[in-house]
Amino acid sequence: MSRKFNVIIEKDEDGYYVGLVPDLPGCHSQAKSLDELQKRLKEAIRLYLEVEKDIPENRHFIGIQQIEVAW
Repeated sequence: MSRKFNVIIEKDEDGYYVGLVPDLPGCHSQAKSLDELQKRLKEAIRLYLEVEKDIPENRHFIGIQQIEVAW
């Protein structure tokens, strides 16, 4: 069985790529390269799914929006 998940990827101040899976709260990883990040995220998702069986499938990715807030 396979399933697709959307991933948000950012680059932190130390140069690491950080990926998080919005549909799986707490599921994230980091790596120095995008290839390594993809491998690590796949493993994190597999481990998450082994523990948490009831993941809703009715969410539909809309997009990402950047919002600027002055403070």
